Amino acid sequence: MTAKQSATIIVNGGYAPATVILTQGIPAELTFERTNDAGCLDQVHSKSLNFNEALPLNEPRTVSIDTSQIGEFSFSCGMDMFFGKVVVQP
Repeated sequence: MTAKQSATIIVNGGYAPATVILTQGIPAELTFERTNDAGCLDQVHSKSLNFNEALPLNEPRTVSIDTSQIGEFSFSCGMDMFFGKVVVQP
């Protein structure tokens, strides 16, 4: 069985945790759970991680993360006002 990494990010006036650390080469998923109805946090996107998800209130949304490259990859709300990042390390 292949190992998998996962993290849950609570979306409530920002992202908690705002930084997620993953290990290179192990498949990973992030689950976003929006718990407050602030407008621009109803969407999360990342050009570098190749996802763009609507976040309905109290409905978890999971995205797969490519961990083949080491580095820091940002994600943000629909209006680019709130930010988080994924750190992929060896």
